[in-house]
Amino acid sequence: MRKLTYFVACSIDGFIGDQDGDASFMYPFVVGDFAEYLNAEHPDTNPSHVRRLIGTDGLPNKEYDTIIQGRASYDVALREGITSPYAHLREYVASRTLKESPDPHVEIISDDLVGRVRELKAEDGGLDIYLCGGSALAGELIDEIDELFIKTYPIVLGTGMPMFGSGFALSEFTLDEVRGFDNGVVVRTYSRKR
Repeated sequence: MRKLTYFVACSIDGFIGDQDGDASFMYPFVVGDFAEYLNAEHPDTNPSHVRRLIGTDGLPNKEYDTIIQGRASYDVALREGITSPYAHLREYVASRTLKESPDPHVEIISDDLVGRVRELKAEDGGLDIYLCGGSALAGELIDEIDELFIKTYPIVLGTGMPMFGSGFALSEFTLDEVRGFDNGVVVRTYSRKR
């Protein structure tokens, strides 16, 4: 069974962006030993245009072969004219409003998101599935998430978009690893407690 991993960046107080979801103020933290770690250990999570810039384009995928992202996350790429931001992965966009994909490589999931994710997880072979934002999508898929990879940046927002846009429900995870970096970023990984 393939895992669904929510690979997310957040503030100390658990927000993944401002109230509109903008997280561009977090980008300056991806430097030094933290950037080296992400590029060496988690290169699949870089968009394809970043992979080209850092010289990892064309390398075989290490952890993930599939990505699921929400419409708002996908719109960030579309605004830049990029219709397939993760061309090195099978791309799915969960959207009830985007009915037709602007790119043949990107499949739109407009209904039964949970059912489709369960189908992807049940596929034989392959690597794991990267859940790349956003808050509402993570909230809808909370029961399907097998692993959390949380990059906590040394900032406090006070308010903004939470990691999970869902109602109150207790979901237990087990801490697997904690790793700190020179710039104050802390990475925590958790596995779902089943």
